[in-house]
Amino acid sequence: MAKSTGKKKTNATIDPAEDAGTPVAAQPVNAVETISRFTDFDIHLFRQGKHYKLYEKLGSHVMEVNGVVGTYFAVWAPNATYLSVIGNFNGWNHGAHALAPRWDSSGIWEGWVPNIGVGEVYKYYIISQNGQHLEKSDPFALWCEVAPRTASIVWDTWYEWNDADWMKIRKEKNKLNAPISVYEVHLGSWQRDPSDPERHLTYKEIAESLVPYVKEMGFTHVELMPIMEHPYAPSWGYQITGYFSCSSRMGTPQELMYLIDQLHQAGIGVYMDWVPSHFPGDAHGLFRFDGTSLYEHEDPRKGYHPDWKSYIFNYGRNEVRSFLISNAIFWLDRYHTDGLRVDAVASMLYLDYSRKHGEWIPNEFGGRENLEAISLLREMNVAVYTEFPDVQTIAEESTAFPGVSRPVFVGGLGFGMKWMMGWMNDTLKYFEKDSAFRKWHQDQLTFSLVYAFSENFMLPFSHDEVVYGKKSLINKMPGDEWQKSANLRLMFTYMFTHPGTKLMFMGGEFGQTSEWNFQQSLDWHLLEQPAHKGIRECVIALNKLYKEEAALFDFSFSHDGFEWIDTQDRENSVLVYARKSIDPARNLIIALNLTPVPRKSYRVGVISEGSWQEIFNSDAAQFGGSGIINYDAVTAENHQWHGKAHSLMLDLPPLGAVVLKKVVAKRK
Repeated sequence: MAKSTGKKKTNATIDPAEDAGTPVAAQPVNAVETISRFTDFDIHLFRQGKHYKLYEKLGSHVMEVNGVVGTYFAVWAPNATYLSVIGNFNGWNHGAHALAPRWDSSGIWEGWVPNIGVGEVYKYYIISQNGQHLEKSDPFALWCEVAPRTASIVWDTWYEWNDADWMKIRKEKNKLNAPISVYEVHLGSWQRDPSDPERHLTYKEIAESLVPYVKEMGFTHVELMPIMEHPYAPSWGYQITGYFSCSSRMGTPQELMYLIDQLHQAGIGVYMDWVPSHFPGDAHGLFRFDGTSLYEHEDPRKGYHPDWKSYIFNYGRNEVRSFLISNAIFWLDRYHTDGLRVDAVASMLYLDYSRKHGEWIPNEFGGRENLEAISLLREMNVAVYTEFPDVQTIAEESTAFPGVSRPVFVGGLGFGMKWMMGWMNDTLKYFEKDSAFRKWHQDQLTFSLVYAFSENFMLPFSHDEVVYGKKSLINKMPGDEWQKSANLRLMFTYMFTHPGTKLMFMGGEFGQTSEWNFQQSLDWHLLEQPAHKGIRECVIALNKLYKEEAALFDFSFSHDGFEWIDTQDRENSVLVYARKSIDPARNLIIALNLTPVPRKSYRVGVISEGSWQEIFNSDAAQFGGSGIINYDAVTAENHQWHGKAHSLMLDLPPLGAVVLKKVVAKRK
């Protein structure tokens, strides 16, 4: 039971002239108990930007006071002159339940309202210093109404988790020398109700099919595109109004927790997209929350994003820093997520991002780096890894900013991994070319190894590459239908055997032919066709290969794990390379034939003598390939080739990849 602070109750009414037309007769005088969940130390941390669990204090919290159940409300609005809680419980009366400002000038308004609890709908009514009348949803609301309605809902995050076994082992599953293969999912369009395609499935309904599917596919993790509350569905979740609320379109917080719990029980980790880069200008959201630029920077040269027509957080304001870091911690704490993929980091790092000369303000040293945002990202990563050392933070960052995935103590930003955007763009540009012209563009595939170990890179084929006229992955591929499928299987094999962790957007794994449409389900009927079923079987086999072969993950981010064997056969468009394990007996050799011409008896240099066995072939018949397979182990000859003392002869399939592993004699 919470105890009263002993402070007096407020019997608040407001001047009806200032109450946007609410009649005096509709304004009952109701008691609001002025109690607080804040200690002096909480306030100190908040003001210093060091309070990382504000969700335990601000927002709405059901509490029992002197035997009566009610709800405590607390909101930061330092420039408000009046603030009350409105909702169904008081007929949306602006004068019924006024909150009191704290005595310490922290800008926090608070109070406890009796006889309301979980499920109550509410907003904050605010009168600003310049006389504006605002109705705002709660920045710390744990749940919200379904759009287009915009009120907050009193809720809690209590859930009886059953993922203890996963939480014990996730350090091993999340470590940087583990195989990490991520399935990127937009929950609203992965699958819809077959009987009513307009209806979103609930989180619990999605769990019934998503969990077994991801497990069968062999992905180690899923990445959920933003599931925080967002009123504008075409933003895909990247225009957030409720940072602490899961999207109510698909159910309650507990139903989302159930989905995550089920994934964990199946041995699948959950990364979540997080968007600290910008927020929309919806009237009920964070924008000009108390009539001033509270969360965003006042100067549009730092506070407005021209590309997305949204607003940029004021990273130099301590209270905003506490808000953002608390939000990162919240999803890891209350929802047991295993990591955060941080969106649009590049837009945060540079003051001149997407701005012309004269449209941005240099930093104090005259440079273009956003020093406040850089400081925030470092502090966020330190806070996250201190509290949860077994998770990962992943930066979507597309520039050459140094040290994104290097520790803060050596001057880095402190992320665990960074998306390898250059690799993705170069790879797609190469594979889009007709095979007849690829011999002049081989550098687009080899260049990535020049910088592959400068960061801890994740290789993405993300949602951004299959929308807005860019075509689906399979329809980027040249040639007839057979060649399109073969090219896609070949590209995926190159991805899984290239250094770095992996990410694949939903639909790519079975060759979705249409671009992604957030308003409808994936085209699951395509799996009735052999070609698409074959692509899916190939991805299943690649995930299995990736998890079983240590050479593909022992040194994901180190030169020690990779060696080019041949990059010079441009005429035949063949590439040969080795992936290396801690145990040399587990090393692999990979050969890519990037044309539709089979290469019979093709000589390949090998990194050691002995016999080598083909363990994967993207041209296998069960994948929809032509079935040119090297069935028998091949013994390396004492024949110098590709700068190696030993070599062997292989059949390279058309638009195919071959993976070889050394045969180790069994001990008697």
